[in-house]
Amino acid sequence: MMKLFRLEEDSAQVRFPPPFVYLGFLLTGLLLDRLSGRIPDFIPVSPTIMAAGGIALLSGIFVMFAGTSRFRQLGNNLEPWKHSNQIVSSGIYRYTRNPMYLGMALAYLGLALWLRSSWAIILLPVTILVIRTQVIAREERYLAKKFGDEYLAYKADVRRWF
Repeated sequence: MMKLFRLEEDSAQVRFPPPFVYLGFLLTGLLLDRLSGRIPDFIPVSPTIMAAGGIALLSGIFVMFAGTSRFRQLGNNLEPWKHSNQIVSSGIYRYTRNPMYLGMALAYLGLALWLRSSWAIILLPVTILVIRTQVIAREERYLAKKFGDEYLAYKADVRRWF
């Protein structure tokens, strides 16, 4: 089996790129819509729905960009299979510990609304649960072990999502 990336020993041990989780569930939702037919009137056609989708998508892109750019500015690795250099607690990280995952969830929601994908909306909580249990939980254990009290104090002060 070919590896897409090298899993570092000093890392959260996340074995897959988190954006693939969001993309995979979104595409699964779109496929299920196509195979089973949409749930009638679950997502009505309306300017309000389109506007909400656009706002969610743009907000998600902004939040992701703010999170990734702050990580890069401080020289931290974006990939959760690589080591962390430091706790990032400034910029958008003053408000959420996981802006990249929050941004991806908002972008997913926006796309699901725009595409009127009933199944993608239904699968969004499952997507978030997978990210929470398979990515964020591993990252939190790793950061607590590596940075100790510094991370625990940050975790106590800043919410996970918003």
